[in-house]
Amino acid sequence: MGRKAVVLLSGGLDSATVLAIARAEGYEPYALSFRYGQRHEVELEAAKRVAKAQGVAGHVVMGIDLQEIGGSALTADIPVPHHDSADDLDSTEIPVTYVPARNLTFLSAAVGLAETLGTSDIFIGVNALDYSGYPDCRPEFIASFQQTADFATKAGVEGRQHLRIHTPLIELTKAQTIQRGLELGVDYALTHSCYDPSPEGRACGSCDSCLLRGRGFTELGLTDPALDAPSGVGR
Repeated sequence: MGRKAVVLLSGGLDSATVLAIARAEGYEPYALSFRYGQRHEVELEAAKRVAKAQGVAGHVVMGIDLQEIGGSALTADIPVPHHDSADDLDSTEIPVTYVPARNLTFLSAAVGLAETLGTSDIFIGVNALDYSGYPDCRPEFIASFQQTADFATKAGVEGRQHLRIHTPLIELTKAQTIQRGLELGVDYALTHSCYDPSPEGRACGSCDSCLLRGRGFTELGLTDPALDAPSGVGR
């Protein structure tokens, strides 16, 4: 492996793919996951599985309680929307599953870890095409954050850190993301993407995340391997 990189790893399909891409590009990945009060905390078990399967150099699971802020169906007592089809998703409005300041908070922590590790490279699985309309997944946000964060660290001020926020999925559809991951050997049965899983960890199959993921596999003529995963594993 070459130089170190921090990879934001939720345990979902996108972040598992980004981790594989970082490895394929020769980086030594350090995974960073968050226990932020999300209702789908089962994703952290998926993150641990993915990190182990892909052989990360280190894995930090950080606690940040975004329930104190609330304002999202993922962190507050707000119902997660369910739909019959991905075609029913409204891309013109920001959904209630948007978590205020989540990616801003996650990236800020990633910058700190990167500084500690002596690296400038951070990978995140944001996407501006096949996504749910989150404002913190846009290229404009990533570019602005990268520029600002360089002024926020000792390493940056001393000229030892010049941040590069890698977003390899930002212009890919979900199907293209899955195809890239399969080429790199990602085992998607280990991942978890559902926003509203059952108490046993089973995916609901009808939240925004499940529907977008399912459509990606369908477009490739494939079945989501997580559908056959045992309870507590996958989707």
